[in-house]
Amino acid sequence: MKTKAVILDEKAIERATTRIANEILERNKGTENLILVGIKTRGVPFAERLSRKIFEIEGIKIPVATLDITLYRDDLTEISSNPIINNDDFNIDINNKVVVLVDDVIFTGRTVRAALDALVDKGRPRKVQLAVLIDRGHREFPIRPDYVGKNVPTSRNEIVGVQFEEIDEMNQVIIREKR
Repeated sequence: MKTKAVILDEKAIERATTRIANEILERNKGTENLILVGIKTRGVPFAERLSRKIFEIEGIKIPVATLDITLYRDDLTEISSNPIINNDDFNIDINNKVVVLVDDVIFTGRTVRAALDALVDKGRPRKVQLAVLIDRGHREFPIRPDYVGKNVPTSRNEIVGVQFEEIDEMNQVIIREKR
């Protein structure tokens, strides 16, 4: 696939992360009872970055959990008949807490819908909010993020690729054309 454009470079990702961290703190009036839950795979490093940024701002470490939504996806038969599930990283009590679900990109809303199903199996949060680095539109479910790094109108034949150093050895967001 050919890269069409770099829409966020490393500095722009850092600025968006700082802004979202501040917005989370402002909306929730601080860090009390706040938990970040990264949707596997690229929501996890983004959640960890938000947690580090909140620590820089407030001096308080916000817990980060990893949520594997494989079993909750509505396209499971297309993925694999024997998915590998690993939710060992989810050992945080979310009951009566403010949970901020974190993902890299929101597109149709199906991933977030699956994440909400997985989350309520873990407990009963007081409130659930959604933070994404990129909102590319084309919703199929009535789901809207509370915190957005950048809105990027795309066509359905484009792919938004978020690359984090922790996984991809570079920090950037690109748009590619499907072939």
